Amino acid sequence: MFLFMSSTFLLAFIDANMTEGLDLVTAASAVAASIGNIGPGLGGVGPASNYSHLPDLAKWLLSSLMIVGRLEIFPVLVLFTKDLWKR
Repeated sequence: MFLFMSSTFLLAFIDANMTEGLDLVTAASAVAASIGNIGPGLGGVGPASNYSHLPDLAKWLLSSLMIVGRLEIFPVLVLFTKDLWKR
């Protein structure tokens, strides 16, 4: 839930600083669609639209969320622990 909320606000912040702004419904649905690997979201990233209007930084964020969603969160978190890399 923390990942979803923080990514939603980060996506809205990135897009608000780079383009005309993204509403929270579109940002939340884009994050949920990326984590769940389901494709279209709601609003500006819905079935009648696409992700092309988002800035590159937002696309990188959503791409990393797709990887986290596909691999699940715990294996990705394990990559960032010290004990894994000490061996």
